[in-house]
Amino acid sequence: MKGALRLVFPPQCLSCGTPVTEEGGLCALCWREADFIHGTCCTCCGAPLPDSGDADTEAGDLLSCDECLITPRPWQSGRAALVYRGTGRKLALMLKHGDRLDLAPALGGWLARTAEPLVQPGTVVVPVPVPLRRLLRRKYNQAEILARPVARAYGLDFLPGALRRLRHTPMQDHRSVTDRYANQKDTITAPTRIAQRLQGRPVLLVDDVMASGATLCAAATALNAAGAGPLSILVLARAVKDA
Repeated sequence: MKGALRLVFPPQCLSCGTPVTEEGGLCALCWREADFIHGTCCTCCGAPLPDSGDADTEAGDLLSCDECLITPRPWQSGRAALVYRGTGRKLALMLKHGDRLDLAPALGGWLARTAEPLVQPGTVVVPVPVPLRRLLRRKYNQAEILARPVARAYGLDFLPGALRRLRHTPMQDHRSVTDRYANQKDTITAPTRIAQRLQGRPVLLVDDVMASGATLCAAATALNAAGAGPLSILVLARAVKDA
């Protein structure tokens, strides 16, 4: 039956719809435009870094991008699956604004593999919440859609209600970094009933895209205030400045 269905409905590229050989795959062109983050990256946010080729660099060494050196982060470590450009940007926008929930299994699988260095015993997976007005319009939280398969892959506790928005915030697009942080300041909290389940436990905070980090900062600050243990962030795509 499955083989017959594939003859009628062959697998399509996640990004452009071109026929491909396997479900959840990319065509050759979209693959070339998908900037997956492998190798040397910022320990704090996952942004790709130039490989120095230094044989003395140890795997556990802490490396920081320029942004994380300038802006202190309220979390300890982070990873991103893709750079937010080309196919990575297109897929993130399709999930966020295009109602493409069919992308979730593949994107969630990529994110789960990216999360491996961040997973500790007892880790709790928490998605970044979206404003209620936006949630009512979209009908789903894309961060929650991505976070669920990560928790499932490692058998981790998943707490989609661990954080909530205190007020609606305008979209971050076209704002300066300073305005983005001001826009998100004191907008997220951890309800008391949930905070007890976070006490001292490592938390993996998941979102779809990291640009300035303002939204993740607000969410991480709320988790720290609730007494959560060491925090790590995990995003599908990391926006980086052009070289």
